[in-house]
Amino acid sequence: MAEGQFRTSDGETIAYWIDDFTDPWTKPETLLLLHSAMGHAQRFYAWVPLLCRQYPVVRMDLRGHGASSVPAPSSPLTMERLVQDVVELMDRLGIPNAHVVGNSAGGYIGQNLAMTAPDRVRTLALFGSTPGLKQSQAGTTWLPRIAKEGLRNFLADTIAERFPMDRTDPGLIQWFLDEAAKNDTPYIGRFVGLMASLYWPERLDLIRCPTLIVAPGAETVGALENYHVMRDRILDNEFLVYEGLPHNICDAVPERCAEEVRRFLGIRGGR
Repeated sequence: MAEGQFRTSDGETIAYWIDDFTDPWTKPETLLLLHSAMGHAQRFYAWVPLLCRQYPVVRMDLRGHGASSVPAPSSPLTMERLVQDVVELMDRLGIPNAHVVGNSAGGYIGQNLAMTAPDRVRTLALFGSTPGLKQSQAGTTWLPRIAKEGLRNFLADTIAERFPMDRTDPGLIQWFLDEAAKNDTPYIGRFVGLMASLYWPERLDLIRCPTLIVAPGAETVGALENYHVMRDRILDNEFLVYEGLPHNICDAVPERCAEEVRRFLGIRGGR
């Protein structure tokens, strides 16, 4: 594994990791993983071993998350800037285009990258990621509760909305809560507030690359109908539902998700 950091054009520091166990005489296409709000790149720890033998796997910490710097409160936070961070990382690493996998908010960024810079996205795989968070309770209930109770307490109280508790290792739950609690709460409030203000169903037909859409069947962040909009409006897509699972499918069933990506790329990735 290689790890590094780079300075964005507006002065923030972005951390990233590269895992590449592909045959050294080959030139495989890159797989870029984008994590969810309140998360970090290490949340993909169970995915990487299943993917890095076939693809160089690049993971980045979104700005304000993990080992990346937290922008000042006065620094503008926009979807355009979050997308630009991804483009600047790809440019730094000499990656002209990649297979992009996005979990929840990471998928929001992946969708906007595919819509605004389609030449940079070979395929798109979206897990628990609708066309924006506006059609959810995030802006109306999450933010006031996080401000009042704190991030960890809020997540602990609502953890059953994220994980199937009857089949999840308690150790994973505690690790998830501990890691989420390391975030800068005011910044997370800004980040979630931005996502909760956005909704772009009318632009989904701009996504022209093969797209995998995986919806949690027991979705608790918004409604399953938001995924149906994507199924109906993205021109080239495969739509799957993981029945009975709440929002955090990438954490709850990571091996299943990673195998889904491998299967999809084997069919649609052009290898």
